[in-house]
Amino acid sequence: MRIGFDAKRAFANKTGLGNYSRFVLNALSEYAPANKYFVYAPKNNRNLFPEFPERAIHYPETFLDKKLSSLWRYATITRQLKKDNIHIFHGLSNELPQGLHNAGIKSVVTIHDLIFERLPHVFKPLDRMIYRHKFRSACERADTVIAVSEQTKRDLNELYRIDNSKIKIVYQDCNPLFKKLVNEQEKDRITDLYGIRSPYILSVGTLEERKNQHRLVEAFAAIGKRDFKLVLIGKPTAYIKKIQQIISENKLEKEVVILQNVPTAHLPALYQKAAVFAYISVYEGFGIPILEALHSGTPVLSAKGSCLEEAGGPGGLYADPYQTEDISKQLEKLITDVQLRNSLTEAGKTHITQFSGEKIAARLIDIYSKLS
Repeated sequence: MRIGFDAKRAFANKTGLGNYSRFVLNALSEYAPANKYFVYAPKNNRNLFPEFPERAIHYPETFLDKKLSSLWRYATITRQLKKDNIHIFHGLSNELPQGLHNAGIKSVVTIHDLIFERLPHVFKPLDRMIYRHKFRSACERADTVIAVSEQTKRDLNELYRIDNSKIKIVYQDCNPLFKKLVNEQEKDRITDLYGIRSPYILSVGTLEERKNQHRLVEAFAAIGKRDFKLVLIGKPTAYIKKIQQIISENKLEKEVVILQNVPTAHLPALYQKAAVFAYISVYEGFGIPILEALHSGTPVLSAKGSCLEEAGGPGGLYADPYQTEDISKQLEKLITDVQLRNSLTEAGKTHITQFSGEKIAARLIDIYSKLS
């Protein structure tokens, strides 16, 4: 099969959709090399995917397409796909170009989440309108829709009335970097680099309202375990002021550490050294940081109500993300019960085997084969 991919995010996004795109392309290249894969991207100038062969990357060909790359991705790319004799085109990040059906090209789109529909207040109205058009249109035109979780499938069915028979659930895994054990000396060196010299709870994710870090800080304050630190890693937004206010009100300036611009290479050590990983986002499409924690052998505290229980399975405890008391209760269990942490770690190791690149590549190839 000759399979094309919208790979803009693989070469432009450091996290999120970029990680997903790189994971899929790496998994297929490694475990299903018999097919021919063609990736399409407006440019590749951030060095985010150096291992992918340059010869397999296709860029806009005409002067106009190079200048209007958004239009190229939305419509005119179809001419290029037809010329390249692409059999199936997979939109890896919620959208598909126009005209694929008329060009005789089968289509697959991955939908990651409908957070903008579930939490409209955290998105600008214009953004919601654009996302709704792109996502709904892609789902209606695609031959197959891939949802990254059961939660996303339910949302597609409930909000967009996409037929269940058209939706296939295909999970993903995290960066292989998190599967490599870091030696104790290196873990100590990296934690010392950030001034972390006591047991700590780790949380990784953009500091934004949806990620709910302010309630995590409130829950941490309620426990009163001053021999522990809470380490928040993430890109700041205006929401950081709310977090800092709660830190100040509870006199936690020495116990709560906020880190920005942490290199990806340092994250495995920080995950592996943590006593607990906390991710209590009020809504997610999947929850890759949970997989990063489970691969790191770190038990998880996460949130009920979206897909996070699906991602963490028996590797974690779960709390109502809107109830600080519940978060605090579950967090205290994890902090004080070493045996519980160890049992969750072992259960998590078993749970994450279903997210392996080999299994996911096989699932994707099965979907593609049924379309060809």
